[in-house]
Amino acid sequence: MNDRKTLVFDIEKFAVHDGPGIRTVVFLKGCPLRCIWCHNPESQSFEPEQMASADGTSPPETVGRPMTVEEVMASVRRDKAFYDNSGGGLTVSGGEPLAHFAFTRDLLAAAKAEGIHTAVETSGFAPRERIESLLPLVDLWLWDVKAPPSLHEKLVGCPAESILDNLAFIAARGAAIVLRCPLVPNVNDGDEALGHIAHLAESTPGIQRIDIEPYHPLGEGKCRRLGRSEAFSAPFASDADKARWLDALHRLTSRPVHL
Repeated sequence: MNDRKTLVFDIEKFAVHDGPGIRTVVFLKGCPLRCIWCHNPESQSFEPEQMASADGTSPPETVGRPMTVEEVMASVRRDKAFYDNSGGGLTVSGGEPLAHFAFTRDLLAAAKAEGIHTAVETSGFAPRERIESLLPLVDLWLWDVKAPPSLHEKLVGCPAESILDNLAFIAARGAAIVLRCPLVPNVNDGDEALGHIAHLAESTPGIQRIDIEPYHPLGEGKCRRLGRSEAFSAPFASDADKARWLDALHRLTSRPVHL
């Protein structure tokens, strides 16, 4: 039995926005990136954290629980009938699942062994050998496109070059890919950013569609509840923002765009 453990901060059941069909999404705690707009700041640290309750009166909750692959699979396999009937499965997210490489590999292998469709949501920021070894185990890559290269390090905390190289690498090997694009008004939604998304979609084989993910301020309150003094703040995307994004992408790429 596999007794390898990593920190899990949430397991979401009956998810429908993280790959096809009805899915279970496993969120691993720990990420090497520091996106300024992160809506799950509790996912960043590789250590358990205390987060104050939302109502301010209940006891704080511990974020991050060590779990084995088998413990996670026990939760995942309970809903296999729903996966089979809907074309769903398991999605591993984070944090950054590739930063928990051995656990992610073993979890995906366990799911595949039971005939469960697998997806990984990732920034793509990882050593090439990790990504290469996961290729046979991942049915769908949900690949984050967070900012154009000129803004990437400032907004995300790392250069974009290795991420783009890794995207080209999996595409050349026949991977199925969805581009997931968090867009924050007046931060990473300018003409350069939208052009970058469209260029990737047009030039990368295997792109099934583009998913636009409008910014929401959930992370602001979570930062305060974690006791952090810094918290990014931006407005919700307006209808005009969303219309501009859709118009630009529809003009620049033939790939389907979902909002």
